[in-house]
Amino acid sequence: MPKKRSGGGLSPTQQAAKFLGVSVLAGAVLAGIALPAFGVLGLAAKGSVESFDELPVNLKTPPLSQRTAILDSEGGQIATVYSRDRTVVDLKNISPYMQKAIVAIEDSRFYKHGAVDLKGVLRALNKNVQSSGVAQGASTLTQQLVKNVAIEEAGDDPTKVAQATQQTIGRKIKELKYAIQLEEELSKKKILENYLNITFFGEQAYGVEAASQRYFSTHAKSLTLPQAALLAGIVQSPSRYDPVNDEAEATKRRNTVLARMAEVGDISEAEA
Repeated sequence: MPKKRSGGGLSPTQQAAKFLGVSVLAGAVLAGIALPAFGVLGLAAKGSVESFDELPVNLKTPPLSQRTAILDSEGGQIATVYSRDRTVVDLKNISPYMQKAIVAIEDSRFYKHGAVDLKGVLRALNKNVQSSGVAQGASTLTQQLVKNVAIEEAGDDPTKVAQATQQTIGRKIKELKYAIQLEEELSKKKILENYLNITFFGEQAYGVEAASQRYFSTHAKSLTLPQAALLAGIVQSPSRYDPVNDEAEATKRRNTVLARMAEVGDISEAEA
């Protein structure tokens, strides 16, 4: 599809200036860096527009690594091989419960904000200042997608993976600029589809289809409400909420997702 000009026709410098009000502040909060609030604001005055303008305009999106099936001469499957167990599926083949669950727990204002959720950033900053540390993040699904693209591009190179996930304001500013680009070029549904196909769900499962098969031996389109809630809960910390190794912790997290879905009106209290 044709690309729309980012920033609604604004020049790169105008776009950066508009962005400056939240970019560094958001970057510090979202990166999880325990910086004093006024120190963060001070950073905003130091050449952020220039750094923003110097970033590449286009986000490189490598083809997603998927599993490969080895077949016999009659077409029967002998084995599957993969570096990352993933099967890409269209959004229409992902359960509506799964779509609602991941949005509710990871970015409940996903359909209401752009690349940056200013309300979420300010809420997180307030919580972090009150707790004298980092109690909350505020990354949108689009920002998380950008981060996952960088991780995917890094492959199995530990140095590149570390660079893609390093907790720095510079990386977050880059992430935010690319998120703005994606929000300009893709629909919310396409962003959600890409996110659900790239995200790591633990147990070597990348993307919701592989996760559905790994944990429930079913397809993503057939996920029930409790199944979808459990998978959505895993994303925040695949090791901590791994239902294979810690069923109790995973169940507690699943219930948190169900409660959040009820809170935002996706399901009733009775369903939760």
